[in-house]
Amino acid sequence: MAQHAEDGSLPKPAAEGTINDELVEVFDGQDESEAMVIKGLLQSAGIDALISSLDAQQDLYPGVGGVTVRVRAEDAEDAARIIEESRNTSPDDEQTTGAA
Repeated sequence: MAQHAEDGSLPKPAAEGTINDELVEVFDGQDESEAMVIKGLLQSAGIDALISSLDAQQDLYPGVGGVTVRVRAEDAEDAARIIEESRNTSPDDEQTTGAA
């Protein structure tokens, strides 16, 4: 929760060079390896990404947990587009074969 200054305004942004960006979830799933592929895909496009694990005791909360990939809010739209495009590309689209 954001803390307000004494005058009721929000605090000023962090100084340049510090990490204080709002992160937005662009992927969630159960498979950490898939999240790592998504993170690599985004990073190769110049978008910084963070993987977070959502661990829960499976004997108490079966099926709860997984991993998420988050990016800066300003990168979220591009990240979602890149992820969607990668899901719509089949391996056959990436190969150019001259087999007869």
